[in-house]
Amino acid sequence: MLPRFGTCAGWLLGFGLVVCGGVAQAQSVSTWPTFRGADRSAVAPDTGLANTWPEHGPPLVWRTQGIGRGYSSLAIDAARMFTMGDTLPGESTDDEFLLCLDRESGAVSWKSRTGPAWNKGQQSWQSSRSTPTIDGDRVYALTAFGELICFDLRGDELWRRHLKEDLGGKKADSWGYSESPTIDGERLICTPGGPQATMVALDKRSGEVIWTAQRPEDRGAGHASIVQSEINGLKVYVQTTGSGAMGVRASDGALMWTYDIPRTTAVIPTPIVAGDLVFFTAGYGLGGALLRQIPHEDGTVGVEEIYPNNPDLQNKHGGVVRLGDYIFGDKDARGTPFCARMMTGEVLWVGRGAGRQSASVVAADGKLYLHYSNGTMTMVKASPEAFEELAAFKIPDTGDRPCWAHPVVLDGHLYLREDNQVLKYDLRQP
Repeated sequence: MLPRFGTCAGWLLGFGLVVCGGVAQAQSVSTWPTFRGADRSAVAPDTGLANTWPEHGPPLVWRTQGIGRGYSSLAIDAARMFTMGDTLPGESTDDEFLLCLDRESGAVSWKSRTGPAWNKGQQSWQSSRSTPTIDGDRVYALTAFGELICFDLRGDELWRRHLKEDLGGKKADSWGYSESPTIDGERLICTPGGPQATMVALDKRSGEVIWTAQRPEDRGAGHASIVQSEINGLKVYVQTTGSGAMGVRASDGALMWTYDIPRTTAVIPTPIVAGDLVFFTAGYGLGGALLRQIPHEDGTVGVEEIYPNNPDLQNKHGGVVRLGDYIFGDKDARGTPFCARMMTGEVLWVGRGAGRQSASVVAADGKLYLHYSNGTMTMVKASPEAFEELAAFKIPDTGDRPCWAHPVVLDGHLYLREDNQVLKYDLRQP
């Protein structure tokens, strides 16, 4: 039987500053150290959150402007938040920076240059897209060009490696890298892509190569981030590339299994791991598939198909979440959330709420928080029975560029990256 979440779903997971409400709220030490949280589920453990909002949204705690263009989400530790942006107001160039913000006040503590801005393609495709990863006294950032950079918490660069030039990586599309690095013990795991260095493990302190996983004829890296799984005591890194899903043995980088897909425009959403199950999806007509990892007596792991890619379950880049037996997300990038049974792929409902265009999702307290591309934020009941939008508001000063950054819910607060600004809202019951 598919394991169910309990009430507390998941795991613990000068700059135009506006502070609202007078007295700053005390913060707990819960963290969100990388894209979609520590376990990459995008499910927060929060409870006791409000079931409705005023017309203009929940109370705004603070708003910080001036962080530049970007679709990078937020990585948050006990005291700080990190994101990436380029073309910052007041800078003499349009270069990209890693920015550190104070978690309590939103003030920008420092900014460190990572390299040139990603200005390829049409304007809505440009700028920062990877979410940093925090690990202890270090933070790791990946640029769209493939520069993997390690900084200390003062913003000093410690080392950098190029996923293409140093490691022989390859992208499956022309939109640049957007993966968030994975930290596992003393290792950093990432996906340069291509047949020579599909996945690599580096020493997180020095950047030196520990092992390289090779997937023959791999088309190149997609945009997903790695999710860890354990099968019969064996740790397996689950990832998707332009060629489909794959599993890599954590100890030595041996390729355990692959699930190939037809070539498509891009493979973006991060997969979901639930026990021995792997659900992955992509847009552009592909859809979602469910696999089961199977342990073998020789210490390897294989995979079997429960159902193949179903176009009704496709998601382009807003991501999907699993709550109990169900999958929730935006259908493709249409702004129409859906709910489906994970084990069968049966779609139970498709809804239309206040937002338009693609929607990025995070879940908490039996609710879905959807950040729509047109700058609308909504709260939807996470129920398989029917689509029910509980509240919605328009995020202030939404610009012409799409709002693609994934939201974060942490310690009763909602954090939003909206291109040139970061906003913090209080979701708790009044």
